[in-house]
Amino acid sequence: MHLAHRLLQDGQQVVGIDNMQATQGPSHGGLQRARLAVLSRHAGFRFAELDLADADSVDELFRSGGFTTVVHLAAQTGVRHPAEHLQRYIMSNLVGFANVLDSCRKHRVSHLVYASSSSIYGANRLMPFSEHHPADHPVSVYAATKRSDELLAHSFSHLYGLPTTGLRFFTVYGPWGRPDMAPMLFADAITQGRPIEVFNEGKMLRDFTYVDDVVESIVRIMRHPANPDPDFDAFHPDPATSHAPYRIYNVGNQQPVALIDFIETLEKELGRKAQMIFRPMQAGDVIATSADSSELAKATGWAPATPLAAGIARFADWYKSYHS
Repeated sequence: MHLAHRLLQDGQQVVGIDNMQATQGPSHGGLQRARLAVLSRHAGFRFAELDLADADSVDELFRSGGFTTVVHLAAQTGVRHPAEHLQRYIMSNLVGFANVLDSCRKHRVSHLVYASSSSIYGANRLMPFSEHHPADHPVSVYAATKRSDELLAHSFSHLYGLPTTGLRFFTVYGPWGRPDMAPMLFADAITQGRPIEVFNEGKMLRDFTYVDDVVESIVRIMRHPANPDPDFDAFHPDPATSHAPYRIYNVGNQQPVALIDFIETLEKELGRKAQMIFRPMQAGDVIATSADSSELAKATGWAPATPLAAGIARFADWYKSYHS
């Protein structure tokens, strides 16, 4: 939503796609409709309600759309409890992405930018995470699908010359955020006097990245289609580049914060203390994430840098206004 709003403000014509499935419960459905209402005020916005796993519907949209650039941000999200929703992960994250790739190929899209995830670093412990490090040991089904998407994108870049750029997002937060993410879960519980579950005693580190910084990163990357790396060495391949028009970038704030400090910052902005129930680490979670976004800065002259206190203040202001 934030990206579409920014592009519309910049005078672009935007077609938004969503299947409007409220996968995170009833509150998610209300949030989806409210986001869509904001975007629908723009004359340059058109909405298509369809499922990306439906190849024929996707192809028909591309045939009539005349798109020059495609930004693919749709996914079944979350690193926990994949067995309960395995088919959703497969259909949305693999089949849906494959359909987008194929339609970009057939209809000669000039640049595909797509969401990957910091979760693909998985069992890696060398930090900060760099695109130049191998990322072949995911510890969740979600992470495995995102890494698979990167590999699918590379094959299309190699076979068909389709410029693809994958962005590994690090814990995006801000106004209008997903109800299953920590800011919304915690804000709901704190304001309603309910306890929150805190895993690993709140010692996990996350590279929280404010949504406006992420949008700025996407907009700048959209203007720089991936090109073949002239220095690519097939005997010592760099995971971030290729002989094909393919690139991977981290999009993170480069300032990891302990979860317990995140909670304290949110408490301050909401003016209430949280009731905390401490739980052990969950399967599929990782102890820490930390981004090296220097390649993004080198390519675009920009890297996320909004301090957590400033971002949480903006989120809390929105949250209180949205919920009156």
